[in-house]
Amino acid sequence: MHSPPDEETRLRMEAAHANAAALLGLTCTSAPVWGFLGCTISRRASDLWLRVASTAKANAGRKQGEGSVGASVLVSDDVPRPRLHDVLDWTDDTYAYKAEVADYVPHPVISPDRPDLAHDPGLPDEWWGSLRRALHRLGQAEGVRITVRSGWIDKAFPQFLGIPAPEKIERVTGHGDLHWGNLTAPLALLDWERWGRVPVGYDPGLLHANSLLVPGLAARIRDEFSSILGTPAGRIGELAALAEMLQAVARGWYPELAPLLAERATELTDVQPPVAEHSEITA
Repeated sequence: MHSPPDEETRLRMEAAHANAAALLGLTCTSAPVWGFLGCTISRRASDLWLRVASTAKANAGRKQGEGSVGASVLVSDDVPRPRLHDVLDWTDDTYAYKAEVADYVPHPVISPDRPDLAHDPGLPDEWWGSLRRALHRLGQAEGVRITVRSGWIDKAFPQFLGIPAPEKIERVTGHGDLHWGNLTAPLALLDWERWGRVPVGYDPGLLHANSLLVPGLAARIRDEFSSILGTPAGRIGELAALAEMLQAVARGWYPELAPLLAERATELTDVQPPVAEHSEITA
């Protein structure tokens, strides 16, 4: 489970969350749920969910059409996700804060403590059909943000896959962070910070990469999304997801997945990925 990296961060974020709740007239009753490195804190308030995120003050402000606010306007209501009710933004001397009030989703998150899975969740056929339909409908939305930038791909493919970057990248509107920590059963898609124009095949490719510890589950994803992953464009999208995961490996994450990610990349390229050193390039 995520937790803040230090006591100072914990106290600062808890105070920010309490401030947002008071200003929005909410009474929160659940224990806090922390995001990566304490950058987000969320709590339940009756049938609502209050999430507060912080970033450097220099990054204050929301870009039109992006994030949860953009998704609430541009993504069809038949893509299952929490409905956004209210937002509140403010800054202090050092940090910028974004508070969002959305529906509380009562369905359990499939992997609440990590983005990948070490066991088969036993999802029914209906769930897989719902996911296919959701991604298809999402693909028809007008995405604004370019997620997984072409400039990053130009650097990451040689560095983490050992192959030249593709000359052409076909894009579709996608979630941009499709892993098991952002999916519930019954289906809802959580965390819309990265949604936008992603390489074709990136979303199912990222979910597949986070499933490699469970061969049967990974095979199910390849089968469910064969019409995408089996195309040249979809292969590039999956490789982009693998490159991003291998970059995380170079930063010390996913030690269990590391050899399986490299093995899958080799299956797709016939090239053994290099052992990459820590890199700060961002997707």
